[in-house]
Amino acid sequence: MFVNEVNDVKIYNLSAGKSVPDWLTDRRKRSQLMKKVDSRRQIELIQDFDMPGVCTSIRMSPDQQYILATGTYKPRVKCFEVSNLSIKFERCFDAEVTTFEVISDDYSKMVFLQCDRYVEIHAAHGRHYRLRIPRFGRDMKYHKPSCDMFIVGVGRDIYRLNLERGQFLQPLETDGSCLNACDVNPEHHLLVAGTKEGTVEAWDPRTKQRCSTLDVAMKLPGVKEFPSVTALKFRNGLHMGVGTASGHVLIYDIRAKQPLLVKNHLNRLPIKRLAFNPAQNAVYSLDEATLKLWDEQTGKQIAYVESTSSFNDFCTIPDTGMFFVAQEDVKMMTYYVPAMGPAPRWCSFLDNLTEEIESEVVENVYDDYQFVTAKELAELGMEHLVGSNLLKGYMHGYFMDARLYNKAKAVVEPFAFDRFRKDKIRQEIESERKSRLQIESKLPKVNKELALKIMDEQANPSNSAKQRNVPNLLEDSRFKAMFENADFEVNKSAEEYRLLAPVLNRLDKSKAKELKKRVEVAHVAELHADEAQQREESDNDEDLFGFEKSDGETKDDSGDEASSDDDDRREYVKEMKQAYKQVKRQREEEDELDDNDDEQRHDGISDTAKIPQTNGHTHTPTTNGNRFTMTPLDQHQGSSSLQQRIKKASLQDRVQVMSQLEGQVTNVGRSLGNRQMTFEVNKQKKSQFHAKKREAEMKKHREERRSIVRPIKSLRLKKVNFK
Repeated sequence: MFVNEVNDVKIYNLSAGKSVPDWLTDRRKRSQLMKKVDSRRQIELIQDFDMPGVCTSIRMSPDQQYILATGTYKPRVKCFEVSNLSIKFERCFDAEVTTFEVISDDYSKMVFLQCDRYVEIHAAHGRHYRLRIPRFGRDMKYHKPSCDMFIVGVGRDIYRLNLERGQFLQPLETDGSCLNACDVNPEHHLLVAGTKEGTVEAWDPRTKQRCSTLDVAMKLPGVKEFPSVTALKFRNGLHMGVGTASGHVLIYDIRAKQPLLVKNHLNRLPIKRLAFNPAQNAVYSLDEATLKLWDEQTGKQIAYVESTSSFNDFCTIPDTGMFFVAQEDVKMMTYYVPAMGPAPRWCSFLDNLTEEIESEVVENVYDDYQFVTAKELAELGMEHLVGSNLLKGYMHGYFMDARLYNKAKAVVEPFAFDRFRKDKIRQEIESERKSRLQIESKLPKVNKELALKIMDEQANPSNSAKQRNVPNLLEDSRFKAMFENADFEVNKSAEEYRLLAPVLNRLDKSKAKELKKRVEVAHVAELHADEAQQREESDNDEDLFGFEKSDGETKDDSGDEASSDDDDRREYVKEMKQAYKQVKRQREEEDELDDNDDEQRHDGISDTAKIPQTNGHTHTPTTNGNRFTMTPLDQHQGSSSLQQRIKKASLQDRVQVMSQLEGQVTNVGRSLGNRQMTFEVNKQKKSQFHAKKREAEMKKHREERRSIVRPIKSLRLKKVNFK
């Protein structure tokens, strides 16, 4: 559903939506409707409200229960019942219908004027009678009091066909050379006919005499020619609307020769039909391009409807804001203007739906099909598909699947994409080139390398728009201290930085490699494009062979790139191993220092003593079970952050490093896991520590024994006589 708002007046197009080809099966139609959100939200007011090709005229029955429309091809009439919102019946003709009239309250009596001079009279069951008129007809109207059908056309005569007696009566002779339109007043039954010379003649059906002649062309300002009268419509017993071929609409009071109002459509197209809305004092005027709604008193435009194809006819529903439009297209358009009146009783739900309707875009071509003319089909070399199920004939061309059309287009123009790619690559290279005038920014005193890296990333044109919109850290006040305070300077000798150094080096190498690869790809693409251009100029076999050779070279280059990736990975793993070895060696040295501190503590050093270090920090004693160790404060904080960084590393890198250092990972065939790790607990350190501790305890024990045991020299042996 499409909503158009003009001068604060909303016009709802109830037939807007994406078209579905008629040749598709019902199953495929339903599948496409389910896939497309816009189609699922489309409102189909009346089911199958369309024509196979073109709709020529449309009418509403006097009881407002049936909508009748004629069209092609084949020539036919469709009757839609509004109570069921679906089609009631469909009949075909031998010739196209010029216009038709409903002479009963429902569809039971209809008269059709055809383009081959035949007049068909239809009853409820079908065609009742068929007769022929002397000249080609253009319009006709029914006079109920006398049961006469007035037919006008090529010639000056107004033919009278009496439907009660079933015979032609004496025709009425006018002064015009050709008659284009006629109408009968619904109150006093005055007959008016518009001529090619721009006059309107009024006839009294009772006396068969001309009452008066109205010269319309003389009242039009700024018109050099005499435009013919193309449309006539009575509003009531006194007021009448006249449409001309110059695009003017004149409102007359039949008692005066001067028009009450002259409305110009400003497009110089003939007016095809007029209608009145007495409740809103509005006039509907239709030409080939637009349907305009304007005020009857002032001529001010209320709203308008533009055509996507040529308009042929329209009809309004009395006392409502709905009208139907017949056009040179498959669809018959349904419009609803709430400002012109409420919705009809059979679709009163529209008043609630219009409050929630949003604007949608209308597509007049099929989504999955491409229309091609016979000439374009010949250029694609697909003339042999004519008559097959791959082409569907439509008007002056064919519909074909969009995917097949794209493939055929690629085969016919094989280098179109190469030229497009070459232009695209050239644009990217030019955008990546830096300006020759480089303005050196002032670097901060602290963390200069980090500031340079941030500036390069911000100035890199290859970054996405989202990355370029990230706020600059150098300008952010929250990170101002990081580039001014020396306490925040990056310490490259720290353990954490040494562990992250391989990762940072690899990132820098990958960025440099990506930039190099991009430049090489651009160079290769330019070479290929030059070779393709040379091949277009000459069909030499050597050029074709050279092009294939370049393809092979590109394959070898891809293999070299894969090998270089493996080398970079091995180098990265080697650097990680070295970093882990250095950290492990440093930890062993620190453990030995801790052991020495323990020995000194056992030798009498106070447990609460603090040992000054060279870096200004102190060692504080901590307990680990029954063992006292001395742990540096900085080392304790570094080890926690180090463990967090190691946990963030990928599992593959950690396994490769730890497998070389501490254990071995093997693959096993198990359902719950396919890897196992074997390792050995290093008990040597503990044994050495316990041995030293035991030796110190024994030494202390011996010293205590020496202080307690009395010397042997103090003992004197006396001889005892037992006699």
